[in-house]
Amino acid sequence: MKDSQQRALSAAFTAASPRLSPPPTPARSLLIHGGVLLLWLGLFSMAFMVGGVWSWSVGVAYIAYDTVLLLFVAWATLPILRPARRPAAELRPATLGVIIASHNEAAVLPVTLAALLGQTDVPDQIVIADDGSSDGTAALLTTRYGFTEPAPGELSAASPLHPALYWLRLPHAGKARALNAAMLCVRTETVLTVDGDTLLDPHAIAAVRRAFSAEPELVAATGVITPVCSRTLSGRCLQWFQTYEYIRNFLSRYAWMRLNGLLLISGAFAAFRLDAVRAVGGFDPDCLVEDYELIHRLHRHAEAHQLPWRVRVLGDAQAHTDAPSSVPAFLRQRRRWFGGFLQTQYWYRAMVGDRRYGWLGTAMLPVKAIDTLQPLYGLAAFALLLGYLVRGQLGILAPVAGVIGAKIALDLLFHLWSVHLYRRWIGQASGASMVPALLAALVEPFTFQILRHTGAALGWWMFLTGRGTWGRQSRAGLLAREGD
Repeated sequence: MKDSQQRALSAAFTAASPRLSPPPTPARSLLIHGGVLLLWLGLFSMAFMVGGVWSWSVGVAYIAYDTVLLLFVAWATLPILRPARRPAAELRPATLGVIIASHNEAAVLPVTLAALLGQTDVPDQIVIADDGSSDGTAALLTTRYGFTEPAPGELSAASPLHPALYWLRLPHAGKARALNAAMLCVRTETVLTVDGDTLLDPHAIAAVRRAFSAEPELVAATGVITPVCSRTLSGRCLQWFQTYEYIRNFLSRYAWMRLNGLLLISGAFAAFRLDAVRAVGGFDPDCLVEDYELIHRLHRHAEAHQLPWRVRVLGDAQAHTDAPSSVPAFLRQRRRWFGGFLQTQYWYRAMVGDRRYGWLGTAMLPVKAIDTLQPLYGLAAFALLLGYLVRGQLGILAPVAGVIGAKIALDLLFHLWSVHLYRRWIGQASGASMVPALLAALVEPFTFQILRHTGAALGWWMFLTGRGTWGRQSRAGLLAREGD
C-alpha cells in the first residue's frame, strides 16, 4: 500500500511540476524580467553621465519602488480595522494532523511537543518525521514519550503516554522527503507542518482548524510567526530588527491575500488541505524553499483545473520560531531563502504576466520579477552613496539627502502605523513603547537592510553555481525563552 501511495505521489508531482516539464517561456515574461535588468543598467549608468540627484537614479528608483509597495500594503490592510467576522452557523470541525519535521532537534523538540500537546484544541494526530537524527532524538523519544523504536521508514505505534503522538523514523534525506513520507501516514483532512524549533501559541491549532472548517476552498494557510533569538548581543540586535521585519512581511502577506495573490507561507508553521497537496505531488525535494514552491504549484494546478482554491494568512494563529542569532547564521539563512526564491521564479516564469492568474499573474509575480534584482538595486544605491560621501560631492549629496530624508519620514509614519495595525490584527493589547520601533526604522536602512541585501546577493551566487548548503543551525533562541 505504501509503495503504491508513493508512486501515486511521484506521478502527481511529475504531472504538476514545471521543473520536470518546463513550458515555453512567453515573451511577456522575457520582457518583464529583461526590462528589470535593462532599467538597472540604465539607471546605474546615469551615475557617470549626469549630475545632481539623477546621478543617484538607481537609489531614487529603489526608494520609489519601495514606497509604492508600502502605500499598497497600507491601503490593502485597512480591513484589519473592521471587526473580524465569525461563522454564523456551527460547522463540522475539520480533522487536523501535525507533522513535525525534525533533524537533530533533540534540544528543542520537547518544547515544541509540549506546546502541541498543551493546545486548547489538541490535534487529532501528531507525527514526528525524524529525518535521520543522530543527536539523541531516538533516546529522547523512547525514554520520555515511551515509544518502541520503529524500523527505518516505518511509523511507530502510538505513544502509550500520548495516544495522538507517532514517530516516523526515516533515513536522512532532507526536509521535503521527510514531509512527503509523513503525509502518507497522516489520516486527517488537513495537516499542519511545524519545524522542530517552532513553538505554537496555545490557541494556534484551534484557529487553523476553524479556518479550514469554515472555508472549503482554503488549501493552504500560514500563521503569524514571531522570531526568537539568543540572549547574546548579536542575538538581541538581530531579534530587534527581525521582529519589525516580520511584522511588515506578515502585513504584506495579508495585503496580497486580499487579491488572491499570496505566494509566501512560512514552512515552519504552514497548514494544508491534504488532498490538495497530494494532488500536486507533495513537496519538491530539489527546491531550496519547498514551502514557497508548493504554493506556486497549487496556484498553477488550480488554474489548470479551474478550481477555486485559496491561500490565506491567519492573524489568530500564532507561533514563535528560532531565528538566526549571529551574522553568519543570518547570511546563510537569507542566502538559502533568496536562492530558493530565484529557483522558483525561474521554474514558474511562464506564469509571470499571465492574466489567467488574475492579480497573482499580473501584479504579484511581476513584483517578484523586480525583487530578483532588488538586492542589486539596493547595494548599488548604497555603494554610490558611499562614493559620493568619500569624494565630498555636495552637489549630489544635498538633493539626495532630501530624498532620503523624505523617505525616512514616510517610513517612520508607516512603521508606527504597521505596529499598531499588527497588534490589532493578532489581538495583542500590549501598549509597549513605540520608541524601539522608531529607532529600528531610523537605523535599519543603513544596517539591517544592507545585511539582507548581502545575503540575497549570496543567494544569487548559490542559484547560479548550485553551490552551498543550509548548514547546521544553532537553536539558542527558544531555549533561552523557555528558561526565562
